[in-house]
Amino acid sequence: MPIAAKEIKVSPTVKIGGPGRLFLIAGPCVIESREHSFSVARKVQKICRTLNIPLIFKASFDKANRSSLESYRGPGIEKGLEILAEIKAELGLPVLSDVHETWQVEKAAEVLDVIQIPAFLCRQTDLILEAARTQKPVNIKKGQFLSPAEIKNVIEKVESTGNHKIIVTERGVMFGYNNLVFDVRSIPILKGWGYPIVMDASHSVQRPGGQGTTSGGEREFIAYLAKAGVSVGADGVFLEVHEDPQKALSDKHNSLKLNELNSLVKTLIRIKRVV
Repeated sequence: MPIAAKEIKVSPTVKIGGPGRLFLIAGPCVIESREHSFSVARKVQKICRTLNIPLIFKASFDKANRSSLESYRGPGIEKGLEILAEIKAELGLPVLSDVHETWQVEKAAEVLDVIQIPAFLCRQTDLILEAARTQKPVNIKKGQFLSPAEIKNVIEKVESTGNHKIIVTERGVMFGYNNLVFDVRSIPILKGWGYPIVMDASHSVQRPGGQGTTSGGEREFIAYLAKAGVSVGADGVFLEVHEDPQKALSDKHNSLKLNELNSLVKTLIRIKRVV
């Protein structure tokens, strides 16, 4: 049987893992504006407060791995971190964002409560070590090119710095061209390392490069994969949410409609209790 997940303190008021409640990592794919980020953060926070589950607000200050040079990447590290710092201060939410290069880590760690390693970069040793040395919680997105067992090597890189505040996120595996699948065996295998495991139900329905210059996706399957992940032991769920996904500046095909979040999270909580 998988071992119980280690409890991790991500902020003065938020703990995840352990034998506790389901937790949520949610927000828009990318920071579109200060106003939009605050709007989404407030709405998601209200839902999580009502349902009494921990929330980590997620939004990227830079999407450095967009399919096309013409795609919107975000406001950049300076402006992006400024917005995340305001959300953290005004709403009292822990915040998470990606880092793509080692030089970004020190500056990002001044604001972020959780530093995220993007799936495409989960084997970049220098980036992982730099993030781990901050002693901040590190969320490793499992590369779609890795088996669950291979993530142990990444975990050991973080542990080598004395940092044991590790989160691992499953986001599907490549299945031919322009397609991902979620193997439910991945969750119990990953849980064997003893850290909180997150089911990324948004990126697991992605169709990488499926639109030619952008990625596609099948939003209608997000809820199914979220429920499947929790049913086999995921400690948390990662969801990109947007009030109008078709107008989202990034990942519009795999963002959950914000007005569907409350109902889905209620269902996930019930499944978690049964499990």
